[in-house]
Amino acid sequence: MTRVQAELPEAVLDCLRAGAPVLVLTVGADGFPNAAFTYALALDAQRVRFCIDDQSSTFINLRGDARVGVQIMAPNNFVYILKGIARQVKARLEAKPTAAAVFELQTLAVKDQAWRGVTVAPLAYEWDAAQRGRMQAMEQAVYAEMRDAGDGIGEHGSLYRAAW
Repeated sequence: MTRVQAELPEAVLDCLRAGAPVLVLTVGADGFPNAAFTYALALDAQRVRFCIDDQSSTFINLRGDARVGVQIMAPNNFVYILKGIARQVKARLEAKPTAAAVFELQTLAVKDQAWRGVTVAPLAYEWDAAQRGRMQAMEQAVYAEMRDAGDGIGEHGSLYRAAW
């Protein structure tokens, strides 16, 4: 049974509408894979935005190859991976204390990776008590700014750049 779809199913949209932590997966020029733990949200059934720290390996990889994977692991064994092409839509995310850019994934495929009889722990940030309130407010501001980033044109132009 194939569990691959061309766009985000309603359950994934529901999970990502408000925003969620995800893993962003890229490959470097040397062929070495890279995973970045970050924030993402769905705009619609075709587009997911995520932020990446400026000058990180993931940021550099995306500048050289726009192909990207986004791994979602949420409560109740909700495990999906998205495959697509990314473009930068905002150079500086103001809500995040470290320099980061906003990218938008054009979804090419979505695969349900849930395992029967196994529950995968969800991705989550767990802040210490002294920082929790401030960091949770920052997370909500990040999601709001990513949602409102508009359809800006990144340095690589307005088109998604790579074939997959």
